[in-house]
Amino acid sequence: MNTWVKVARYHLARPSVFVMPWANLAFAFVVCAIIFSQVPIASAATGSRWTAALASLLGTVFAVSVQTIGRSLPFGLTLGLSRRSYYAGTALTGVVIAFVNAVAITVLQAIERATNGWGVTMGFFRIPYILNGPWYDTWLTAFVIGTMLFIYGMWYGIVYRRWGLYGTVAFVAAQVLVALAGSLAVTWTHAWPSVGGFFTGLTALGLTGVIAALAVVLLAGGHATVRRATV
Repeated sequence: MNTWVKVARYHLARPSVFVMPWANLAFAFVVCAIIFSQVPIASAATGSRWTAALASLLGTVFAVSVQTIGRSLPFGLTLGLSRRSYYAGTALTGVVIAFVNAVAITVLQAIERATNGWGVTMGFFRIPYILNGPWYDTWLTAFVIGTMLFIYGMWYGIVYRRWGLYGTVAFVAAQVLVALAGSLAVTWTHAWPSVGGFFTGLTALGLTGVIAALAVVLLAGGHATVRRATV
């Protein structure tokens, strides 16, 4: 555990892991605020107008995580660390980043509600159904989503380190084929209503549980891949 903490501290010493995602989000916020301030509200009953721009933060976190282990793994191994320890420490980095980001999103969401959407009825830090409940639901869901995306990005970085560009393309293609096979299976069995009913029947915390389970699967996949990653 002490080794994991040292690896996490090494990653967190780089300001880019926090600065880049929030810089992108700040830019998106300014753009959306300007646009929303110029677009009149159709009626008083319309409520908040959603942007979905919070995805810019999550997408940048994913991009940062791809580089986190892919670039620095050789350096970690030269220090005598095992691949597994370095992987676990990097995953711990993702947990810390997700925790901090989730706290910030929760606080900003509260401010957004108190100011009627920053004065322009803009739902920037809220996403209907996913991030629009009580503060503890928001924090937990944002934390789980952030952790899952970081771990997913780590796996991409490991795949690129081990198999290069062609391997990464094949990795993406394999996931597309799996998704296609699943879609065809659901279509041929006429099970789309059941699938839709399952997800629409989930509560926000239920959806968070599904995402958490996916994060565990991705964590195991990355752990199995890093064992033979070349440097």
